[in-house]
Amino acid sequence: MSSTQISVGIDDFEKIREDKYYYVDKTWFIKELLDKKAEVNLFTRPRRCGNTLNLSMLKCFFEIPVDGKSKKALFDGLKIMEAGEEYRKKQESYPVIFLTLKSAKQKNFELAHGCLKEAIGKEYLRHDYVLESLRTKEQQRKYIAIRDEKAAEKDYQTSLAFLSECLYQYHQKKVIILIDEYDVPLENAYFQGFYDDMMFFIRSVFESVLKSNPYLEFSVITGCLRISKESIFTGLNNLEMLSILNRGYAEYFGFTRTEIKEMLHAYGLEKLEGLVKEWYDGYLFGSTEVYNPWSIVCFVKEAFYENECAPKSYWATTSSNTVIRSMIDRASDAATRNDLEILMQGGEIEKPVHEDVTYDEIYNTTDNLWNFMFFTGYLKKSGERIEEDGERFISLKIPNKEVALIFRQKISGWFQEFVENRKMTTFYQAIVEKDTDVMQEELSDLLMKTISYEDYRENFYHGFLLGCLTGMKDYIVLSNREGGLGRSDIIIKHPSFKNGAYILELKYTKNPRELEEQAELALKQIKDKKYREELYNEGYDRITCYGISFCKKDCCVKR
Repeated sequence: MSSTQISVGIDDFEKIREDKYYYVDKTWFIKELLDKKAEVNLFTRPRRCGNTLNLSMLKCFFEIPVDGKSKKALFDGLKIMEAGEEYRKKQESYPVIFLTLKSAKQKNFELAHGCLKEAIGKEYLRHDYVLESLRTKEQQRKYIAIRDEKAAEKDYQTSLAFLSECLYQYHQKKVIILIDEYDVPLENAYFQGFYDDMMFFIRSVFESVLKSNPYLEFSVITGCLRISKESIFTGLNNLEMLSILNRGYAEYFGFTRTEIKEMLHAYGLEKLEGLVKEWYDGYLFGSTEVYNPWSIVCFVKEAFYENECAPKSYWATTSSNTVIRSMIDRASDAATRNDLEILMQGGEIEKPVHEDVTYDEIYNTTDNLWNFMFFTGYLKKSGERIEEDGERFISLKIPNKEVALIFRQKISGWFQEFVENRKMTTFYQAIVEKDTDVMQEELSDLLMKTISYEDYRENFYHGFLLGCLTGMKDYIVLSNREGGLGRSDIIIKHPSFKNGAYILELKYTKNPRELEEQAELALKQIKDKKYREELYNEGYDRITCYGISFCKKDCCVKR
């Protein structure tokens, strides 16, 4: 059993290795990058798939130490050390620019832009040693102004290109550029309403440093969504885009099945392999089966240190669920609601896949939203086909129990909001006034406009009806209350005996032609099981009984 600590939320390679945290070895990634020699590599993966840790690992491997502190020992015993001398001699051989853009998640452009300037300034400060080597006073002035966040706007737009030039002058070596979460500023800017301003700034920065930059050795960029080349990568002929549909590099983001087995074995948790697979497996990067690494680490830590083996949805608290809510809000047509129901009942749907999108196009069509949910990790590919005209279609499904739980929680909450915002007075009045036609009409309309997150069975309709009754404020609503010779489904009673009580017994059928028959059977059950008896003994003389039967989106109400 391992005595190695488990890190949660630590994405600094140096800290993980120095403090001897458990590390899933992804260093062969270095060899592939050097072998394939793409100048600009864009990797798009769902959040929390190890993107930042991989970039931190690259920085530690390649960066020339200017403080005399070599980091070569961090790689002792790791796979890259077995790759051969030609790879080992690349260690600590390049200046590195490492920039994360996640701080730009702000409420307006001024704040977001300010955070990006601050991040750039800190990277300048990290390389302050180059100042003395700059050839002109003007270069020194510009460097200090950017470092101190006092530069002109045009200087920030070319700031990374200028820093790469400064580093080359000092080291006489081309620069490796690592940019993490490149799309966070754009995603946030879209939702906050300043997308065009942010897109212009990011495009200016990227074009200047990645396009025809004589000081660039290579670059690795990570993010969640593959934004169209025309949006921010205009004219970059040296760009290699690698999404979760590509086979290349697939095993370096997320954990493979072999890596999961090794981790569980290290902590004596082999018996939990099936549970872990059900909850956190299911992603497919290229043709590689991948587990969600963030959730795995959180689960293993709780299982090992706290002896807590109940799985949870850890990813739900780290990833924005805005897209699910947006999809639900736009599910005004029956086809979209039907697709969501199929997914939530374990089925799959087929949609055209478009890798190049811009954030301002996401809500143009539901197909774009489906694509967004796929590339951000809410759905997985279960199959694909290509039409004769070249259009690509993929089959989509929910990857695992963790994500299914996120869907259920969000959709349950949405339905409750929907019921609370809808005027239910007509339905409640119909119950009190014994108007079964109006009750049936209102329930059918609600069923048409909501989404079932499990197959249509009696327990779904039970929960659905309880949700509808939450706003019946003057009444007490009871579920599965024991009485007579069994348990009635739902009882509604007024605190005042003279205002009466109501018994609702529910039935479910797969055959719509049996709706009336099943509603009558529900009424018969109320009578046979003597559900009225307890209410009568409490003092209620006015007791109304309803038999309600359901078949998918249809219902029948009898009394």
